[in-house]
Amino acid sequence: MPVVVQSLWDGAVLMLAYADREAVRRTMETGLAHFYSRSRRRLWMKGEESGNMLYVAAIITDCDHDALLYMVVEGGPACHTGRRSCFHNLVWLA
Repeated sequence: MPVVVQSLWDGAVLMLAYADREAVRRTMETGLAHFYSRSRRRLWMKGEESGNMLYVAAIITDCDHDALLYMVVEGGPACHTGRRSCFHNLVWLA
């Protein structure tokens, strides 16, 4: 299921990823954000290569229980490009 990752401190949306049951279970066990990579077909922990961990303070589900929100404390940039957020490419502004 999709996981929106949001900063606990200021509400900034940091990234979107996907999680399966095992990723959510590991996140709850460790307090560190785990996800499922659809392209690599494996579980991964945010920061396992970069060191930029996401410390999960809360997991919230949407009204239909088909998406999750991870409220996190950042241990570094969330985006693999080195930016704080993956959402930095403005497409349209009214």
